[in-house]
Amino acid sequence: MTFSKPSTSPSHSPSLAIAPWKIKLLYDGECPLCVREVNFLRKRDAGRGLVNFVDIAAEDYTAEANGGVDFATAMGRIHAVLPDNTVIKDVAVFRRVYEILGMGWIYAITKLPIVGFLADALYGIWADWRLALTGRPNLATILTERQNRIECSGRCRIDGA
Repeated sequence: MTFSKPSTSPSHSPSLAIAPWKIKLLYDGECPLCVREVNFLRKRDAGRGLVNFVDIAAEDYTAEANGGVDFATAMGRIHAVLPDNTVIKDVAVFRRVYEILGMGWIYAITKLPIVGFLADALYGIWADWRLALTGRPNLATILTERQNRIECSGRCRIDGA
C-alpha cells in the first residue's frame, strides 16, 4: 500500500496556500526617504517577488489586507507582515527584509540585545521626527486629510471647479 501526501497547493486547499512573497513591507509612498529605501530594496529583489511592497499612502490601503495594521499605526512606525499574518515592526522589519534579500549582514549586529535595544531606540526617535524632517505635515493633519479624501471619495467639489 502506498500513501501520498495531500496537496497543499492553493488550488486544492485555500487555507493552506503559501504566499509567493516572504514579507510584505508596509511603507509610506509619500515619504521621500521611504521611497528611496524601497527603490533600493526593489532593485535588490530583482523581480523575484520575495518582498511585497505595499504603499500605505495609496487610497485603497486597508488594514484588513495588511495584518490588521491601520493607516495611523503604519504611519507611526514601519511595519511588515509575514506570510502567516504575523506583524513585525521597527528595526526587526529592516533586519528581516535585508535577510530575505541576502543582505542580512547589514543588520546582523542588531540581533545583539544591547545593540538591538539602541537601534530600536534610535529608530523610534527617527520615526517620531520623520514627517517634520521630510517637510511634511504632522500625523494628525495627514490623518485628517486622508479621512476627508476617503469621505469625499469623488463626491466633493469646490464651487467653480
